[in-house]
Amino acid sequence: MSEVVYPPESVYNNLPKIAVLTQKPPRYMSKFRSTVILEEKANKETLRTMGPAKEEVASPDRYTKKHLKEPKLPSKEFCHSCTVKKPPVPARTDNPPMGIHTKRDFTKTTTLVPMKPQPTCVDSKGHKQRLEHSGLVPKYLKKKDYGEVPEYLIQRNEEKQRAQEDYENFLKDQKEQGAIKLMPDMERQSLLEDLKKNWDKLHHEYQGLSLVTDTLSKKAHKEQLEAAMKQLEDDIDLFEKFKTIYLPNH
Repeated sequence: MSEVVYPPESVYNNLPKIAVLTQKPPRYMSKFRSTVILEEKANKETLRTMGPAKEEVASPDRYTKKHLKEPKLPSKEFCHSCTVKKPPVPARTDNPPMGIHTKRDFTKTTTLVPMKPQPTCVDSKGHKQRLEHSGLVPKYLKKKDYGEVPEYLIQRNEEKQRAQEDYENFLKDQKEQGAIKLMPDMERQSLLEDLKKNWDKLHHEYQGLSLVTDTLSKKAHKEQLEAAMKQLEDDIDLFEKFKTIYLPNH
């Protein structure tokens, strides 16, 4: 037989264990309990068959006769209209009554025109719809204002033209006063070439930077080069976009 191994002796095994008392919640009691009990008793009273019957018993003279329990049809009510006879059918020799008008005059009705089939279209998936709602019919060509310039575009062009005229008048006044002068084309081209050369130098230096910016100095130098290149790009776009450039005359 195998020996039974008990746990080793310990001070914690000798401590008394505190019994934990669990208190159950109160049992659920429905508020309709008393009503259900009364209804159940009342229903049981009606199903009892022992004892004397509570309904009145027929006397011996009123015994069940033949065909007494068969269903009877309701009695036909007397209809006064059934007794009135309809006028006789007119003979072939009688003349038809003239001058009688009904709600619908069949003499004035015209022949109905057969309905024309509506043009429809069916797509590749089998969906069927009216042709005018499919977008294949150029119905916008029949509009009254088709091909005309909208009013908001006319107003926008007028405002743009007015602003251009105001700017030209301002430049004309400044030239008359001698406050501005026109930059020559050769000077503009030389400045544009110098800006592009400076951008190429900065771009060459930017391409030689280290891929890893692990120090603050490297990060600051990279941001400085990017800002300078962005400023040069804006200046180059300005000189290429505007052929006429005015300079203040100091």
